[in-house]
Amino acid sequence: PQSMTPQALAEAQRIARAVTDDLGGRGIFGVELFIKGDTVYFSEVSPRPHDTGMVTMLSQDLSEFALHLRAILGLPIPVIRQTGPTASHVILVDGNSDAPTFSSVEAALVEPDTLLRLFGKPEVRGHRRMGVALAKGATIDEARAKATRAANAVVPGL
Repeated sequence: PQSMTPQALAEAQRIARAVTDDLGGRGIFGVELFIKGDTVYFSEVSPRPHDTGMVTMLSQDLSEFALHLRAILGLPIPVIRQTGPTASHVILVDGNSDAPTFSSVEAALVEPDTLLRLFGKPEVRGHRRMGVALAKGATIDEARAKATRAANAVVPGL
């Protein structure tokens, strides 16, 4: 979750709605924005579920993937039940490899209510998102800290 003022949240929602309404279509759109104070800047849109939304795999009873499928198929979207404070932290890899690997995965999963999703991308050239750690906590700050520890515990091999 991104902490922001009510004004920034309203502007972010307005921009995301304008972009997706103009595109048309069905499904989940990942609208990436940059927030500075109350100012909101549009960055990009992905017409599909996105790794930044994978937090929904732990934060609610219907993930972004389930919602995307329902929307594409024209199925009803029920009330979504949130399960508590949840956060994600990206797993980044720097370097070059045609066969990246990961170790210390077990160390990343020591804490309860923590999940890893490693993307299985076949190569790294420079700086690349290769996975995400998800964590639930009693508070957002606790969930963020757990997700960060889990992501940092994973050791990429090149």
